[in-house]
Parts: sequence; C-alpha cells; structure tokens
Amino acid sequence: MMRGMPTVAATCRQVMVRPVAVPGVVPQRRALSDGKDVKFGTEARTLMLQGVDKLADAVSVTLGPKGRNVVLDKTYGGPKITKDGVSVAKEIEFQDRYMNLGASLVKSVASKTNDVAGDGTTTATILARAIFREGCKSVSAGLNPMDLRRGINLAVEAVLEHLEKISTKISDLEAIEQVATISANNDKEIGKLIAHAMDQVGRDGVITCKEGKTLEDTVDIAQGFQFDQGYISPYFITDVKEQKVKYENPVILVAEGKISNVKQGDGFLRVLDYCSKERRPLIIVAENVESEALATLILNKMHYGLKVAAVKSPGFGDNRKHSVQDIAIQTGATVVSDDVGLSMDAVEPAHLGTAKSVEITKDTTTILEGAGDEAAIEERKEIIREFMERTTSQYEKGKLEERLAKLSGGVAVISCGGASEVEVGEKKDRVDDALNATKAAIKEGIVPGGGVALLQAVKVLANVDTANFDQRQGVKIMENALKTPIKTIASNAGYDGSIVAGKVLEQDDCNFGFDAQKGEYCDMISSGVLDPTKVVKTALVDAASVASLMTVVEAMVVDIPKADPPAPPPAAGGMGGMGGMGGMGGMGGMGF
Repeated sequence: MMRGMPTVAATCRQVMVRPVAVPGVVPQRRALSDGKDVKFGTEARTLMLQGVDKLADAVSVTLGPKGRNVVLDKTYGGPKITKDGVSVAKEIEFQDRYMNLGASLVKSVASKTNDVAGDGTTTATILARAIFREGCKSVSAGLNPMDLRRGINLAVEAVLEHLEKISTKISDLEAIEQVATISANNDKEIGKLIAHAMDQVGRDGVITCKEGKTLEDTVDIAQGFQFDQGYISPYFITDVKEQKVKYENPVILVAEGKISNVKQGDGFLRVLDYCSKERRPLIIVAENVESEALATLILNKMHYGLKVAAVKSPGFGDNRKHSVQDIAIQTGATVVSDDVGLSMDAVEPAHLGTAKSVEITKDTTTILEGAGDEAAIEERKEIIREFMERTTSQYEKGKLEERLAKLSGGVAVISCGGASEVEVGEKKDRVDDALNATKAAIKEGIVPGGGVALLQAVKVLANVDTANFDQRQGVKIMENALKTPIKTIASNAGYDGSIVAGKVLEQDDCNFGFDAQKGEYCDMISSGVLDPTKVVKTALVDAASVASLMTVVEAMVVDIPKADPPAPPPAAGGMGGMGGMGGMGGMGGMGF
C-alpha cells in the first residue's frame, strides 16, 4: 500500500451522510439497538452445555438420602436453605446469555415435572443433562441429530412400558409411610405424619402443609371441602407472600349463574351492606362475577376495607349445577337460582352460608368446617351413591366419585415446626415433596426406588428395533443416561457410582438395588425404598423431550449485552473552584 494513502476504514470514517429534509414528512427517530448475536453448530451447543452443567451440578448435590442442602440468596427476606431441586433450579440465572439459554431450557424440565408430578425434579434435571451431553458428542462426531432424537424417543417408549410392568399398586398405610419417608429425605417423622393424615381424611381427602409456630410438627384434622377454582381477581389477595386469600368466619353467597349488574336496592348490595356492618368477610361462589359487580367488589375492598373475595364455581354444564348445590349444602347456604325461585334481587342475609375459614389460591378454594346440616350432607352423599350405581358412563362415574370424595373427606393441615424460619422453610419443602409423591404413588403405584427402576430398564433397550446406526446410537444415549440417577445417589453418599451401578446390573432381579442410606445391597421393595411410578415416568419423559430437542439445535440467537453507559463527569461543585489556586505559580517572581 502506498505511504500516505488512507485506509478503507479511515475513508469510511471521514464520510458524513447528512439527512435530506423532505417537505411534509416528519423524520422518524429509530431507537438504538445493540442487535442480536448468532452462534452456530458445535459452538452453540457447547455454550448451552456449559450452562446446563452448572445448573445440574448445583441441583444434583441434593439427590438421595445423603444429598446435601443448597443455600439460596433471596432478593427479599433472608437466605433460604433447601433440598428441593426445582427451588434451586429456579434461582439460577447466569449473566452470560449463551449459558443462560441452556440453563433456562433445563429449568423448564424441572418446572414441568414439578407441575405434573410434584416431585422428581432433581432426577429430571440430571437426566436432561446426561442426554444432552451425550447427544452433543454424537452430533459432533457426525451423526444425524434427527435420527438420534428418534432413537431416544424409541428408548423412552420402551422404558415406559417396562415401568408399567413392574409397577405395584399400594393399598396399606405402611407403603404410604415408606414413600413419604423416602421423598422427605428419609425423615421417618414426616413419613409418619403424612401416613397419619392420610388415614384420618382418607385417600380422597385433602392434605395441606403450612409453616408452624412451634418447635414440634403437628397435624390438625378439620372437616372441609375443596374445589378446583381460585380467586377471580388478584386484587382479592390478602397474603401477598403466599399469594392467597385467607379469611376466618366468612359468610358465603352461592349463586348458580353469573353476577354482573348492580342496581340500587338489590340483594347483592344488601349483602355487601350486611357484611360491612357485621365486619365479616364475604365469599362469593358463582359461575362468574364480572363487569359492575366485580368492579364494585374490588372498589370496596381496596378503598373501604371490605373483606371480600369471589371465585368461579367448579365444573361445566350440569356438573357445575350439582357442584354448586354441594357447596351450598356443605356451608348451609341457599343457592341463588331461578330454578328454585330465588333471584339476586330477593337475596337476604338469611340465604348466606358460613364456615370456620376459607383459603383461596389462584387454582383452588378450601372451605373448612362449613355450617351445613350433617343430615342434609349424608342425604346428599346417599343420592350420589345411587347415581353411581345407575350410571354406565365412566366419565360421569368419575365425576360422581369426585363429588362424593369432596363431601366425605376432611382436610388435614400439617404444621411444620422448627427453631428458626430457615429450618421451618426447609422442612416445609420436604413435606410438600413427600405429599406430592404420596399422592402420585396412590394414583399410579410404586416402583423400586434409588434409581433402580431406571437402571434395570437398561436391559430392555437391547431389544428396541431401530432403522439405522444413528437411531441405535440414540438408544445408547438413553442407556447411559438411565445410569445417572443411581450413580449420583451413590456418589452423594460417598460410594463409587460406576461400581454400584455395575453390581446392580449384574442381578436379574428388578427389585435388587443399593440402599444408599444403609450402604448395602438389598431388595428395594422389601426395604421400603420406593419411588412413585408417576414421578419416575414424568421425570423421564420431560427430560428426554427437552434434551433431545436441544441436541437438534444448530443455531442460537441471543441479544448482545448492552454496554454500560459512560460514567457522567464529576459535577462542578463549590470546592471545584479551588483549582484556581494554580495561579499561585506566579509567586515564583519573588526570586528577584
């Protein structure tokens, strides 16, 4: 290049483009954007895998009877100590957007498993990591990612069939206690509490958990009624921390149709006036509360302190009508319905029901100790039983069984005690996991725990038919992934996971496994080391679904991190004027 010639870059910097003003057209100002960054192929998958590894490493330490706790720094309140995998996963967010993308996808696995099964989130996380890691290796080696995914899906179907075959229904309280104990990190006291609560309210009853105020764990049994509908508006929330509506000794208005219009002198306003004078909370159960009626309720709560909440009645069609009548009988209310000749205009306080307390979340409503007449409730239950005998529809029979369970079952409240708020919170997480696992076990049965059910499923994968070598490699990826849970459990207990997995696989007995709590090989079913079938299946399906899709990823698009704005120059304060003292340099003239 000739000396003195400007470079292309320099030339570009010297060019200035002046905007041309067009008469009658207002120039648009475009917002500055840092743009997007795109990564491809192996580089993209490697960056995602780094985030997945960090998240899985943090979550995996909690797995098994000798798993450790994780302490979480909360943006509000004090730190939280937990052994719940999904709680740990939800708190992890990386500054690096590439790593965070992979971590977020695996977080969705844990969240989905928690929503469906209520437990098994740690197992789902480490399975997803194992599948994705092996998938990345295979794709980098030149295998077809789509065939790998097909092979993984074939393996998952075979494992699910195997789990169904070895699953055992549970029918006694001892098995329920064993499942709860294992899910609560081998805490036998929690296992006994849950088994006792299940015995008191029945398997169709409702069991909830809350933070206690004493050192001891307690179980309070109360007759109650729960249905699957939450508050209509979040403005009704009274407990912001738990996002719940909680009221003691409320009156309950039960209406079959919608409540939308409000006019002077109608029954709706009479009920509000009554509750305001008596200082009692009002719970409204109706098909819907909307328009003026909803606005009136929110206005009175927010500005005038009226204790009120509205929920939709459960079910649809005829089932909704029957459910509304069940609620009215449970609480001693009269249903507001044209069918019984009672319109909203004619409603009086005498038509309201009552209960000891009501707790409403965004999804459920629980009414404790309704004031309904026992004889009327028993008569209602007998009518439902008669309908169950007559009906030939399985769907209708299921709905009738659900209604009967709600009328029959009570509500058990487990209060978790402890010496500090941190201890109580940690125990509550374990009780919640144990409750969810127990319900899942009752619903779909149990399989050998400790990762044994998945490990023994490796043997059935040899018989899976595949179309080509790449699909067979997908099956092998699942074979390696299924060994991960038992290896992690053994490793957290201080044993060599590979040796433990190898010794268990040598046995033909599907129930033979390793009890990490005792450090010995045994029959897992006889020893009470059990996992709910639903939890194991859900963890496997969710992990394989997301991880196999991540393996197929070939490009990754993320926002370019915005550069920090330059620091503003220091303000010219009053003391800044002292810089003028530099003029004293003139004093050098004194030297003559």
